[in-house]
Formats: sequence, structure tokens, C-alpha cells
Amino acid sequence: MTKIFLIRHGQSEWNKLNKIQGQKNTILTELGEKQAAHMGNRLIEENIDIIYSSDLKRAYDTAKIISNIINKPLISSEAIREINFGQWEGLNTEELQEKYKNQYRTWTKEPDKLNMDGAETLEDLKHRGMKYIENIVKENQNKNIAIVSHGVMLKVIILGLLGVEMSHYKNISLNNVSLSIVECRTYNNVLTLLNDTSHLKELI
Repeated sequence: MTKIFLIRHGQSEWNKLNKIQGQKNTILTELGEKQAAHMGNRLIEENIDIIYSSDLKRAYDTAKIISNIINKPLISSEAIREINFGQWEGLNTEELQEKYKNQYRTWTKEPDKLNMDGAETLEDLKHRGMKYIENIVKENQNKNIAIVSHGVMLKVIILGLLGVEMSHYKNISLNNVSLSIVECRTYNNVLTLLNDTSHLKELI
């Protein structure tokens, strides 16, 4: 059985400011670094074989901290970068509601229907991310794979692995440095853990 450990990056500077990050290369806060270390300690007993990460700094640095703790190889790729949010990147929620009121409402209620010039749709993201995920699963049969990425990308990957329509994107929430697990069993892919942050209790 192949087991996929899906990990969102640690708190970034723009997470603190409630800004849309997308593909902007923001950095981890001190808390984000501590969160990543706690995740690394949690994974020590999980027999991870390899770690794949987005190449954006907030995700890669999270993955690097984990890699150093569990002493496993790390490969980065732009294929599992966060969604390109186009003109939204760098804006906070209040600014989005003011400047892009109708589009923001679509994103919160029917995100699979949002289509903006210069930005990716959820279907675009699914095509980019799942192609990469399917390849690494084939390359790592019967191994434990850790994937460190971003909120939107990870939710799309989870839905893609489960064969669930993108219209259900709005029904999933993933916190910073949360752990979700999908087991690729012989008969089906099964979600066994979602958005777990129990390893962060000491930091709350």
C-alpha cells in the first residue's frame, strides 16, 4: 500500500497579515518554523521514504525542516506550487471584498466556477497537480510519501485522489502544518486523516 502524507506549510508572514499569497514567495514566521519542527517530530515514527515539496519558499523551508529531522531525501517542484491567484495576490480579505466583490463571493460559495484573467481555475490546478502526484505515486509504489504544499493545492489533490468533484472544494479546510493522509489501497484510495493539528497543541 502506498501512503500519502499531505502537509500544509507553516505560518508565513502573509498568513499573519491575512493576505492572499498564491505564487508570491513569502517566508515562514518564527512560529511557522516551530510548527514545521513539531511536524517533523510527529513523522519520526511514520517511516516516511521521501518528501516532495512545492518550490515556493514557505513550503520548501517547511519541508527542509521536516527532512532534517527525519533524515529523508527532499525533492522540490513547481508542479505543486500554490494556485496562481493573479491580481488577488498581495491583497487582504477586506481589499478583495471591496475591489472584487462579486468574484470573491463566487470564490467563497462556488469556487469551482471562478475564472479570472491571469489566474488559474481549480480545474487548471487539478490538471497541474494531479499529473505530478500520479507520477510520483507510480515511482514510489508501496512507500510512504510526504508532500508539503499549500492550502488550495492540497485540497485539490485530496479531491483528485478521492475522485470527488471540485464543487466540493468549499467543504474542506486545511490549517497551517495540518496533516492529512490518503492510503492508496489495491481497491481504492481512502482518506484516513484530514486536517489534523494535534502535534501543534504545545504551540497554541
